[in-house]
Amino acid sequence: MPPDERAAPAARPNPWPALAVLCLANFLILLDTTIVNTAAPDMMRGLGAGIGEILWVLNGYLLAFASLLIVFGRLGDLVGPRLVFVAGLGLFTVASVLCAVSGSPEALIAARVVQGVAAAALVPQALVLISAIFPADRRGAAFGIFTAVAGVAAVSGPTLGGFLVTEMGWQSIFYLNVPVGLAGLLLALWLVPDLRPGRRHRFDLVGVLLATAGLVAVVYPLIEWRRGQWGLLAAGLVLLALFAVWERRAAEPLVPLDLFGDRNYAIATLVTFIVSFSLYGLLLVYVLETQNVLGMSPLRSGVSALPWTLSLGALAPLAGRFADRIGGRILLVAGLAIYAVGLLGVAYVPTATSTAATFVLPLILVGVGMGMTIAPATTEAMRYVAPERSGAASGVLNTARQAGAAVGAAVTGAVLQSQLDRGLLAATRPTLSVVAAVVLAGSGLALFMPRLSGNRLSSNQGEDATAASREAGK
Repeated sequence: MPPDERAAPAARPNPWPALAVLCLANFLILLDTTIVNTAAPDMMRGLGAGIGEILWVLNGYLLAFASLLIVFGRLGDLVGPRLVFVAGLGLFTVASVLCAVSGSPEALIAARVVQGVAAAALVPQALVLISAIFPADRRGAAFGIFTAVAGVAAVSGPTLGGFLVTEMGWQSIFYLNVPVGLAGLLLALWLVPDLRPGRRHRFDLVGVLLATAGLVAVVYPLIEWRRGQWGLLAAGLVLLALFAVWERRAAEPLVPLDLFGDRNYAIATLVTFIVSFSLYGLLLVYVLETQNVLGMSPLRSGVSALPWTLSLGALAPLAGRFADRIGGRILLVAGLAIYAVGLLGVAYVPTATSTAATFVLPLILVGVGMGMTIAPATTEAMRYVAPERSGAASGVLNTARQAGAAVGAAVTGAVLQSQLDRGLLAATRPTLSVVAAVVLAGSGLALFMPRLSGNRLSSNQGEDATAASREAGK
């Protein structure tokens, strides 16, 4: 066993209460990526904000979140994941109060950026802790529950946001975080084990600067794609290339690039990017389709998405358990294919006179496909990662997720705008067809994932991370 490998402490034999705390915190973080969209019109009226300012209320959070995940993932490796998790949750709770009491668009944007920094600190630690406290043969089930909660949080934003904004105003979506965040802090200190590295690590400052500057320079133009700042995007790609060169030479790199020698990790990371790309593209189109074309209220539009939410939430934990038994390859191939069919249904089934019932079957297919995909992708990505690298691996995986959201929103918005002369309903069809094509490509990519040897992964096999990683990369 490597000298800095973390082991689940014997004093806490039951990891499920800790998982509940991690799920609670992750629910808050991911809910805030979508719930604010529903409150945007109310914010504009209440703060006297323009559309540009409101877009930065939405995107300032995303930019800070996506750009700092790798840094905080590595920081968890250095000082311990629980410490960074608790600090991130505490900062997120304080930032939520600052959002709620903001009296100007500028103050709200600043508070949202702080929220994004806190989210970037918190999220990578959850996967690290799950990998450490669960034995390998139960990790898939744990990831299944964790990702089911994450998926439900992402797609329930319109429903919950519509209710809160209608009944209590836009500030309520931020006040909601305060009691839940405080409870999560206390429960984390009580139930989440304090895992510490066994030896002192170095902090790769040059890698931090290159990665952060590169990610900001790449994500910002994607968010502001209408302004055509492609020179900045090119500069960001150059910085990330320099980061890769530096990491190959660093004594203790921020991101061990040989992680991508594990075929499971490399493919699962790409699948994670694709799922996030498609999710945020679908959310954008679905809200416009139901509210602007069919005339649904924000609350009714959110309620109409319940078949998606319920089917995803029901299936994801089961998919996680099956990933423990049979591996994720079959689940990812089939799940992404079903997901693509559901996307095409959302695109081509509705007409100008459709009702919420029209979307039930397509959204069930979307939910089933996502439910079969999200948990196995996370399980396969982290399956063979050595414990001392789990923070860095989690940071990269979550960065792929947030970058996928930014790219998905940008590409979907660009395709949608290019088709608007045909009418909004007609424009949604080629837009979601592009999204479905990307998802189908992910299904084909998953075919190249190695099969899991044996019918069930034993704890000893899963803990022998280094040897398994070599085998997976062959």
